[in-house]
Order: sequence, then structure tokens, then C-alpha cells
Amino acid sequence: METSSKIYLAGHTGLVGSAITRRLASQGYCNIITRELDELDLRNQAAVNEFFASEQPEYVFLAAAKVGGILANSTYPAEFIADNTMIAVNVIDAAWRNGVKKLEFLGSSCIYPKMAPQPLKEEYLLTGSLEPTNEWYALAKILGIKMCQAYRRQYGLNAISLMPTNLYGPNDNFDLNSSHVLPALIRKMHDAKNSRSETVSIWGTGSPKREFLHVDDLADAAVFLMNNYDGEEIVNVGTGEDITIKNLAEMVKDVVGYQGELVYDTSKPDGTPRKLLDVSKLAGIGWKSHIELKTGIEGTYEWYLNSQRLC
Repeated sequence: METSSKIYLAGHTGLVGSAITRRLASQGYCNIITRELDELDLRNQAAVNEFFASEQPEYVFLAAAKVGGILANSTYPAEFIADNTMIAVNVIDAAWRNGVKKLEFLGSSCIYPKMAPQPLKEEYLLTGSLEPTNEWYALAKILGIKMCQAYRRQYGLNAISLMPTNLYGPNDNFDLNSSHVLPALIRKMHDAKNSRSETVSIWGTGSPKREFLHVDDLADAAVFLMNNYDGEEIVNVGTGEDITIKNLAEMVKDVVGYQGELVYDTSKPDGTPRKLLDVSKLAGIGWKSHIELKTGIEGTYEWYLNSQRLC
């Protein structure tokens, strides 16, 4: 991309999209197109086609998605599969029809089979059954990957797909009804600290292991790969290191300054036992993460505190 290239960033207000917007701006890209949801509903094919025909973007970052944790996926399975499928189909097809030079699709590490060997290699995709607690979202993301590959093979669309691990950072969702584990822990510990609650309840046993990548690292990788990778195959984006939920909770407890007891609710599901990405392909292309987990959590908690003060 040239700094003057016309770049459409779909999902610019979300966790990932806002981080990519910041990264592009910091690197001098000055022709970034965005639309609010009330201006452009990506589930509306006619509206998406009209937007692409009118704006004619050269590059597209497809970061728009309906996202959430186990509770949200379990409560709204129809919305998770339908909304994310429509977004992928409409944007990828419109990009091809309007001569986009390159499209980058942002997927998720939840696409991999529940019991796949660890760490997760890109070639493990579609080799087993998905984790039931998020299969609706995963299926929609797999469809997006396959659309990118199909449109590349049949039409020559230069479309690449990134598979980030669990993300966190500024602009994360801290709503306990729909958030992922790390922001949920921050919110729970913060609320318990303020209310002087003696205990904080955490879903599951605490034994599952998860990998966490700061969203600013993901944004750096996204721009790097847009400029340096043109392959059909998916690329994992992560740190290559994981942590148990129990140890993560203790780390968040320390950062927030909560003094109470952590109680594990074993009646709630754990989800996938382990989810660690093999990032050797990404390293071979020339990128690695640099934000340490505790440092990233400290910055995220500071952002959360500032956002609360603004409210």
C-alpha cells in the first residue's frame, strides 16, 4: 500500500478495527474510509454493493464482525452465524466486483477443531469437530476464509486471511453478558474491588489454557501482512505462549488490586481445553509480537478506568 492509497476499514469502531485505524494513521496512511453502522449495514448486500461502486477502495481490511464470549454465542447462535456470514459474503464479493487490489479477512483461532493437536498449525483447519460453545461464529469465519480462497482461485482476487488468537486491549467489550474472558475478569475484579465483595466467581475450573495477544500487536501484524504476504493459505497471528485461566485471573487480580478470593464455578463450561497457535509461519514471514501480557493488561485496565470516568 502507498500512504495515499484508498483504504476501506470495515468495523473501524470495534476492538480490532479501531486498533488497525490507529496503526494505519501512525504509519502515515492518510486516505482511510470508514462508515458507521447506521450509515452502512454490511449485512445489506445492495447497500454494500452501492458503497463499493461509489467509493472504489483499493485495499480492504475486513475487521467487522459480531463477536462475544461463551455466553453470547450460546444465547444468540442464529445472529452469530447469520450476521457474520452475510458480512463476509457481501464485502468479499463486492471487493471483487469493484476491482479491489487486495483484501485482508480477519478470522479467529476458534476456527480450529476442539481437540486438534497443540500448538495449532494452519493445516489443522477442518480436520475435526469444532468447539460447540462457539461453532456458529467459527463456521461463519471458516466460510469467509473459503470465500477468500475461492475468489482468489476463480477470479484472481488477492485476498488473504489472518487468524488472530484471543485479543484484548483498548475498546474491548467489558459487558459481562457478552465479553470474552480477559475483559470480563477485569470488569469483575474492578466491580468487586469497588463493592468490597469478598469473592469473585469465575466460570469453569480455571485449568484451560489460552493465548492472549494485545490488539495493538495484532494491528501491527495486520498492516505488515497486507504489505508483505500474498498467499492463499491462512496465517496464524499470536504470541506463541499461553497461560491457564487460573493464572490469568491471578494476574488480573494483581493488576486491579482486588484483595478477595477467587471462586471457580465448575458447573459452568470450560470451553476448549487449550488453544495455542503455532506462529512459526508468521515468524518466517518476518513478524513477532512485542507487548508482554501483564504490561498489556495494565494498559487495558488504565483504558477501562479512563473510559469509566468519561461516562
